[in-house]
Amino acid sequence: MKMYTRILIAIIVVVVVAGALAAVKGLQIGHMVAQGKAFTPPAQPVTAIEVSSVLWETTLAAVGSIEAVQGVTVTAELPGKITRIVFEPGATVSGGQLLLSQDISVEKAQLSAAESEVVLAGKNAARARELLNRQLIPRADFDDRQAQLDQAVARVDNISAVIAKKTIRAPFSGRLGIRRVNLGEVLEPGQAIVTLQSLGSVFVNFQLPQQELPNLQLGLPVRISADGHGGEIMEGIITAVNPEVDPATRNIRAQATLANPGERLRPGMYTSVTVVLPARLPVLMIPATAVYHAPYGDSVFLVEDSDNTGDGSGQVLRQQFVQLGENRGDFIAVRTGLTAGQTVVSSGVFKLRNDQTVVVDNSLVPEFELKPQPENA
Repeated sequence: MKMYTRILIAIIVVVVVAGALAAVKGLQIGHMVAQGKAFTPPAQPVTAIEVSSVLWETTLAAVGSIEAVQGVTVTAELPGKITRIVFEPGATVSGGQLLLSQDISVEKAQLSAAESEVVLAGKNAARARELLNRQLIPRADFDDRQAQLDQAVARVDNISAVIAKKTIRAPFSGRLGIRRVNLGEVLEPGQAIVTLQSLGSVFVNFQLPQQELPNLQLGLPVRISADGHGGEIMEGIITAVNPEVDPATRNIRAQATLANPGERLRPGMYTSVTVVLPARLPVLMIPATAVYHAPYGDSVFLVEDSDNTGDGSGQVLRQQFVQLGENRGDFIAVRTGLTAGQTVVSSGVFKLRNDQTVVVDNSLVPEFELKPQPENA
């Protein structure tokens, strides 16, 4: 009996100790839960910006191609062997500058003979005029001598024209291309010699859909950007619009002219064209980094006063779904969902949540620009 009593007492002691320990742990856990419920997380620092209402210019975008204001492939007009080449490929030449000479030895000999005939025919015509004045010959004889003189002069002019055509000169000032002929080569009529492009100013040809025809006007400004120029924007104006629409594409072709300092734009280059229209449209503008993109829609986080005091204390976030419009630089237009004057978080929106307590700190706010110029562009 004594043994069973001892065992029972030991069991009772163990149960009492376990119950005491459980009670202590229960009190500790309850205290921790209460602390957790009473804990308020610190406010999250965010950068914020006010939704602004601005006027954005309306534009039309197109793809263009550069064309020289004056451009030609210099060709041979008459057959003949090349006896002299006086230009360097890629050089700048002036209008009328000699480029190439063909063999004119035969024409020179013909010209000397023709000039001698002119001299003889002139003397004969002079004698005939003197005799006619003295009424010693009929008028028909004088007319015959005068016709012979005119024919001799025409032969000289014809041979001189052939010599001029075999002396090939630059038709206008510009830059030459790659030479396509060699010394001693016999040229055929129409054979290409070298290209010549005037690059002081250039044309930009582009097409727009036919529904944009009412918006196209002569003198509208255009902005051009081409690959290889670091995103530099060059400006020109529309100088021509085709009177007809392409029946195959239903597009209308327009042409802009712009200065080309340094000859940076070359014929055939691809360019992006932006036509600036006179009308300006009001839009609500926010930084593109303020938008939280998700499969179920685009949204922003509004910074609002939770206590309605209006003094800036107790600020919380409210997620607001929006419909977006056009991007321009670092900004994006908002079609619906916001009003001017509201404050939105401008960066780091991916780490935020609805009803989160925040504090606005714009000490490190990034700079947003409509026309950013990255240093590494």
